[in-house]
Amino acid sequence: MWAITVAALALLLTVDFILTHRPHHVRMREAVGWSIFYLALPLVFGVWVWVAHGSGVAVEFYTGYMVEKSLSVDNLFVFMLLLSSFAVPDALAQRVLLLGIIGALALRAVFIALGAAVLQSGTWAFLLFGAVLIAAAGKIVKDSMAGHGQEVDISSMRTVRLLRRVMPVTDDYRGSHLVVREGGRRALTPLALAVVAVFATDIVFAVDSVPAVYGVTQDPFLVFATNAFALLGLRALYFVLMDVLTRLRHLNHGLGAILAFIGIKLILHWAHGIWTWVPEIPTLLSLGVIIAILATVTITSVAANRRDAEPAEPPGQPVRR
Repeated sequence: MWAITVAALALLLTVDFILTHRPHHVRMREAVGWSIFYLALPLVFGVWVWVAHGSGVAVEFYTGYMVEKSLSVDNLFVFMLLLSSFAVPDALAQRVLLLGIIGALALRAVFIALGAAVLQSGTWAFLLFGAVLIAAAGKIVKDSMAGHGQEVDISSMRTVRLLRRVMPVTDDYRGSHLVVREGGRRALTPLALAVVAVFATDIVFAVDSVPAVYGVTQDPFLVFATNAFALLGLRALYFVLMDVLTRLRHLNHGLGAILAFIGIKLILHWAHGIWTWVPEIPTLLSLGVIIAILATVTITSVAANRRDAEPAEPPGQPVRR
């Protein structure tokens, strides 16, 4: 299964790379078609898991996928802010997103292997992962409450500042080239800086997402599969949700709640291994809670947007009864 999955993943990424070889503006029909395809893949895979390995493993996969997909949407929002900050042309956006997804998959693979090694060393790893997720949830909610949840400061990224010191950067984009020769020496293009910035954010998201899915299943293959399925369709989903993401003002609150919930689930799992009377949270209940949180933040975001869109009552007008 590992060999088949990696081969299929490489094939899909190769197809994506061929499609983005010639930069072009992505039409909505194209983006929706690929989004449906990448959403259907995990559904079909989950059915196969159900038939081959039973409902319990399938529920773990679907729950893990829901967690990773919700976190990847937040990842996608940050990608959108980065592309806007670097003024990446629309025709080049899909190339940056594809390279960002490849980088994210590579980082997730490393973190998944490290997570599996840590879990084999003892049950204390569940306590560690739980603490990491609760701390991440607190930071997300704190930033959202302070109004900083949707901000990206390019100048504060050490990787970008280091690149500017090491190599010159051109003033304009040069197609899909990351490095060009200018004045007899090599120079980076703004596209290269955008890709590096996306890679830097991938590291931050991997620290949160891998412990989160380990809170649902301890099977490294399922952890990798949920991450791969969640990340694969991000490039197409970006163009579908460009306008929608800005309207989900409570998304970060929901993600914070999901991370905190899974963190508590991990801590309870650790405690149950020491004191058997401590209850554990079933995976099916976790799936229901995650769906409920995502539905709630969507409804509250829509309601808040409608409330803000309503015209204010003109001053001095009599109140109708």
